[in-house]
Amino acid sequence: METALTNRNSSNPGTAIVTGASSGIGKVYADRLAARGYDLILVARRQERLSTIAADLQQRHGVSAEVLVADLSQPAGAAAVVDRLASDASISLLVNNAGFSAMKPLTDTPDATIREMIGLNVTALTLLSKAALVAFKARNAGTLVNVGSGAGFAPYPGIPVYGSTKAYVHLFTEALQGEVEGTAVRVQLVLPGAVISEGWEVAGGSSLESLPEGIVMTTEDCVDAALSGLDLGERVTAPSLHDDAPLREYEGLSGKLLQSVFDGKPAARYKVGG
Repeated sequence: METALTNRNSSNPGTAIVTGASSGIGKVYADRLAARGYDLILVARRQERLSTIAADLQQRHGVSAEVLVADLSQPAGAAAVVDRLASDASISLLVNNAGFSAMKPLTDTPDATIREMIGLNVTALTLLSKAALVAFKARNAGTLVNVGSGAGFAPYPGIPVYGSTKAYVHLFTEALQGEVEGTAVRVQLVLPGAVISEGWEVAGGSSLESLPEGIVMTTEDCVDAALSGLDLGERVTAPSLHDDAPLREYEGLSGKLLQSVFDGKPAARYKVGG
């Protein structure tokens, strides 16, 4: 079966940009996409590590792997990737994976950390998504993958800012799916649970060792499941969700609630107006 990602009838599926490609989920995405024949633009802050990864991918998979060093939490870094999306017609896939967390109460989280987290998890992802969709819709082809988190479903202790940024990614990405309805452009939302990643070390205040072994997924399994979900045509892929009925119920209830809150009369329990 032909899919948007495998593109088996083409010897060159195009170029994929992967953000946060120097480790964890982004690094595995880069490897898996290279194996599928994609040329790559690897985005992260650490040039030496990116260069090592790029050389390895080129050697093992025979693809082009370019390094684009950028701090996406800063306007200049995001602008560099936006410019590339706007100017390079070979780009057919964007994986918005870059993000980080801070496992602290809001009152203990430095202001600079809050700004950087929102800048990376929300602002950069939004700007890159826009640039990708402008380009993809103009060509009526392309795939956008936004990596959110299961932590975006409901408040979780110790990550008030991170969880909220991932709730934004969830709602934002589903809104984008409506914007590309009727086109050949695809938008996928990926919602990992607990995944082995350097992000836990960056977050601080906790470690994977404190979590039950049975709930922590390997990075490779997470990415392989996400790509399988994309091949299957899923709009939302939660790699560790065995029964997707709660997800369908969540989506249905959220839509019903949205409609219900738009009413010109106050609810009777408030006894307003007589």
